[in-house]
Amino acid sequence: MEFRATTLTRKQLDESLARAVRYPHRHVHKGKLRLHPDVFSTPGRETNILVSRFALLDCTGSIELGPWCNIAARSRIYTHDHIHLGRRPLLALEEQHGVVWQDKKIGADVWVHDGAIILFQVTCIPDGVVIGAGSVLTKTPGPWEIWAGNPARKIGERRPLEPGELEELLARPRYRLPPSG
Repeated sequence: MEFRATTLTRKQLDESLARAVRYPHRHVHKGKLRLHPDVFSTPGRETNILVSRFALLDCTGSIELGPWCNIAARSRIYTHDHIHLGRRPLLALEEQHGVVWQDKKIGADVWVHDGAIILFQVTCIPDGVVIGAGSVLTKTPGPWEIWAGNPARKIGERRPLEPGELEELLARPRYRLPPSG
């Protein structure tokens, strides 16, 4: 069985990023989206990355995306936070002081599943990390870890495959709906 590429062409990536990248606090700081050069270095592919046009990449601070990343639909990656201190009206506080922001680095082969939210305080997502669908990531994971939940916590690790393990998984019978009437 042959599958079509899930990574994007350069044109598709540019179109997705035009919709996904946002500058909600450009009056405070306007960051940049940087794509690691290895995103464009896989022979036979224009890019080796997938960023959904329905994702939200907050570039109040800058974001760097590594190669082989998958940023799914409805996921949100935030580089800013509001100041929630004191008892003054929060909007007045924002008008006077703006928001706090910082940059964020996302390593190679990171998967951010549908609806996941990565909050401001996470500054680095190391290589190989998987963030489960609907998760809210508030802490920095370790390399090759799988995090899920709200708030997200480590639920597993990606490990090397044993010989034949992938073939065994793909050969397992799958549940099928019974034929309809």
